[in-house]
Amino acid sequence: MPLLKPVPSQELPGGPNLLQSPFWALFKSRFGWKPHAFLLGELPLLLLERELSAGFSLVYAPHPFDGARQTVQSCWSELKDELTGYLKGGVTGGLKGELKESRPQRRICLRLDLPWELGSVNISELPGAWGLHGLRKAVADIQPPSTVIMPVEESEEKQLAAMKSKTRYNIRLAGRKGVVTRLESPEFIDTWYDLYRETAVRDRISIHSREYYRGLFTAAADSDDRTDSALAAKAAGSKDGVKAPRLHIISARHEGDLLAALIIAVYGGRATYLYGASSDQKRNLMASYAAQQAAISLARDEGCSSYDLFGIPPADDPRHPMHGLYRFKTGFGGRIIHRAGAWDLPLSPTIYPVYRQAELLRDFYYKRLKKHKV
Repeated sequence: MPLLKPVPSQELPGGPNLLQSPFWALFKSRFGWKPHAFLLGELPLLLLERELSAGFSLVYAPHPFDGARQTVQSCWSELKDELTGYLKGGVTGGLKGELKESRPQRRICLRLDLPWELGSVNISELPGAWGLHGLRKAVADIQPPSTVIMPVEESEEKQLAAMKSKTRYNIRLAGRKGVVTRLESPEFIDTWYDLYRETAVRDRISIHSREYYRGLFTAAADSDDRTDSALAAKAAGSKDGVKAPRLHIISARHEGDLLAALIIAVYGGRATYLYGASSDQKRNLMASYAAQQAAISLARDEGCSSYDLFGIPPADDPRHPMHGLYRFKTGFGGRIIHRAGAWDLPLSPTIYPVYRQAELLRDFYYKRLKKHKV
């Protein structure tokens, strides 16, 4: 009997993982990704397929099987064979609810961004240490492997006490200097994007188009509509409906000047810091600290158990170009975790090595050559 059951992506259960949710399938489908949804028992598995060139495609699983490493280990050999079979031309779940036979496609690999903590396992010992034979470490991770997870069920006083003294000082400094925070409406997204673009230029980071971030809120609203309309259907025995996160924009201002703003998502009892922006002006007022403290308080008010600061460099290394981000996020306390990152299950023995070499060259260009251009 097969382990995997193909389902329409809107029928995925709404667990704690935003990136494996029906909402994420809907959102990404509007920006060039084709969702394929399965159930492993009651565990959701969302795969996202992106066409590349010459008819080839990459299939990506963002943080699949969250919290179920031992379950996956116990059936990995059979599960790997089923995944390979499906992706080489088996049955897939359509976004609109139908199941259909897919024609064999030139899929290069399945990239799994594993959500599990490394613990004492050295990255070089994987995948053998976890019994995930057949996987190869991807050239680049898609989701950040390292992050800070903060518990937010404690009181604000205990939360502040657990922070580093400099972070606590900066939060209080922002308050003394008159920095104020507030929740914004979804219409604020254009103003936020202008600030985000300023941040990207300063920090030399790549960002999506304005429409991408607008689409995040549009998909959340559309998912809310489906969920609301599904309540009556559920009473009639239907399982249709897409569960949506609650998205919030928090701004920090001083005397009317917008100095910082961030977007957080609340889903399945977790709050996640998705995107942050800050101005080049009045940086001495520490508005970003005030905005993060407001986000922590919001997560607590929303009844979340944790707040994920979603991405830090792997170590406290002053030579790292994002070292400032490491010091900023770890200053709020919480637990630093290191995940296994992205691993590939090759699907094409002839094309995968070529694609991997192209990724290595691209990675070298962006990290070594372009980084040092004036």
